[in-house]
Amino acid sequence: MGELETEEQRTRAEVATYLRELADQLDDDGEVTLELGNRRVTLEPVDPITFKLEGESDWAAGEPEAKQSIEFEMVWRRAVQGDEDASLNVERTDQ
Repeated sequence: MGELETEEQRTRAEVATYLRELADQLDDDGEVTLELGNRRVTLEPVDPITFKLEGESDWAAGEPEAKQSIEFEMVWRRAVQGDEDASLNVERTDQ
């Protein structure tokens, strides 16, 4: 098991570039490497992929700002032989 969840502030252009690079990796039918901040993980997506998209706006009356978000989630299932196949190897990139 394992999980990579991290966040950092980027410009709209930087996020768009990141998403384009991720899309290119998905098109290549091989491994996909996710890197954000100082953490990285490599995954091997397989078809079929369940794709979830969520848009949200959170605002309370009287507040000067609304928190808005877009979330993407992709889920797939892989055959595994044991713990090593099923684990997620999250690496630190600042070493």
